[in-house]
Amino acid sequence: MRPFLVFICYLVISATPVYAGDQHQANPRTMTFAALNFQIPKAERVVLECGMPVYLLRDTELPIINMTAMVRVGSVYEPAAKTGLSDMVGRVMRSGGAGGVPPEQMDDELEFMASSVESSIGSDMGMVSMTTLGKNFSRTLDIFRNVLLLPDFSANRVEIARRHIVEALRRQNDDPKDIAGREINRAIYAGHSLGEIATFESINSLTRQDLVDFHQRFFRLDNMILAVSGDFDRTSLLNALNTTFKSGKNRTSLILPKVPQPDQPLQGEVIYGKKDVNQTVIRMGHLGLTKDSPDIYAIRLLDYILGGSFTSRLMMEIRTNQGLAYSVGSHFDIGRRFTGTFIAETETKAESTAKAINLMKQIISGMTKEPVSDAELNAAREYLINSFMFGFTSPASIVTQRARLEYYGYPDGYLEQYRDNLAKVTKVDILSAARKYLHPDAFKLVVVGDATKFDQPLTTLGQVRELDLKLNPPKP
Repeated sequence: MRPFLVFICYLVISATPVYAGDQHQANPRTMTFAALNFQIPKAERVVLECGMPVYLLRDTELPIINMTAMVRVGSVYEPAAKTGLSDMVGRVMRSGGAGGVPPEQMDDELEFMASSVESSIGSDMGMVSMTTLGKNFSRTLDIFRNVLLLPDFSANRVEIARRHIVEALRRQNDDPKDIAGREINRAIYAGHSLGEIATFESINSLTRQDLVDFHQRFFRLDNMILAVSGDFDRTSLLNALNTTFKSGKNRTSLILPKVPQPDQPLQGEVIYGKKDVNQTVIRMGHLGLTKDSPDIYAIRLLDYILGGSFTSRLMMEIRTNQGLAYSVGSHFDIGRRFTGTFIAETETKAESTAKAINLMKQIISGMTKEPVSDAELNAAREYLINSFMFGFTSPASIVTQRARLEYYGYPDGYLEQYRDNLAKVTKVDILSAARKYLHPDAFKLVVVGDATKFDQPLTTLGQVRELDLKLNPPKP
C-alpha cells in the first residue's frame, strides 16, 4: 500500500507544473464584469396625527429598534455674540436630565436597559437618536421624547459642558492640522455665520436661560422628521408614536430666521500660522456649489479624478512621483442648504513647502485646461456607480438617508436617477465644471509650520496675514 501512495503523490507533483503552465494568465486591467443589478431599498413615509413625517423600515434580523429625529436648527441660527450656543444645547439636552428625571438617574436607567439616547446640533441640523431592544422600546421612547422636547438643562451639567468646551478652546492650537482646518473654513466663510467659531467670551457669556430659549424656539413637532428602523410591529409603533407626539397648545407659526447664502468675491489670500514643527500643514480652497447645481454629477467625477482616490492626479504626482507627502487630496463638499467648499490639503516637510503648494495649484489648474482622459473618466464612473450600493448597508442608514433627503429638499427620484446621471457625464462636462468651479488664483491658502525652514518665503505666493495663536482666556 505504501509504494502505491508514493506513486500517486509522484504523479500529482509531476503534473502540477504542466497544469499551471496551461492556464491563461488573466490581466486585471482588461477584465470585464457584468453590470451590477442593485435595487435601491425603499422606506415607507407616514405622517403622524400631529403632522410630523416619519420614515419606516422594518427589519427583524435583530430585536433592536433605532430612531432618529432630525430638527431644523443649527449654529447658523445663533446670535452673533453667543457662538457655541447650539453646541452646548446639543450636549446638555441629553446630559442635563429631561422630563424631571435627574441626569444620574436617566444615565443609570438607560444603562440598565442597554439603551442609548444621544443628542447633538451641527451647522444646519439637530439630531436626537435612540437605540433600544424591542422589549424596552416603550420606556426608551419616553426618555427619547423628553430629551427631544422636555430637557431640564440641569445647571450643574450646563457648567460641566461649559468647562469641557473651554478646555477644548485652550487646546485648540495644539495640533497644526486642527489650526489649518479651522482657519481655512473661517477664511472661506468670512463674514458668514458658517465661519464663526466659539470663543472664551462667547462660551462664558451663555446662561442656562439662553439654552432653554434656544431649545424652545426650534425643537417643536412641526420642525422635525423621524426615521425609524428595526424589529417593530407597524400598527403598534404608529400608535405609540401618535400617543407620544401629540400636538399641544396652538403655537405661533414656525418662522425660521433667514440666513443668506455665503457670498465672497474670488480673491486669493495667504494665511500663516507659526508652529515650531518639522512638517508643514497646507490647506487651500474657496467656495464651491450647492446640491441644486446641475453640475454636481460632473463635480463628483472630477473629485475622484483630481484628488478623491489613491490613483488621483494629486496623489500620483505629489506622493508617488515626487515623494513630497504621504497623503494628499481634494474634495468638493457640496452644500445641502448653503454653498459648500472646495478644499485641497496635504502635509509636507518644511523644506518642500512652496514646492508642494505650487505643484498642487499646477495640478488643479490642469483640470481646467484640457479634458480628462478616457481611462480616467471610465475609472471614476465605474467606481462611483458600483460603490453606490455601499450607502445602503443597514436598515438604519437606508431610512435615515430617505429622511435626510426630505429634510434638505432633494428632488423626488434623486437616488433612483443618481447612477444614470453619473453615467451621462462626458469629458466636456467635467472640463466645463472645472473651469466654472476651480480658481487656483483665488484660493484661500492656509500654511501652518515654521517659515524659517521653508524652501521659499511665503511672500512669493502673495501678501501674508499671520495668525495670532496666543490664547488670552478671560478669568473665570
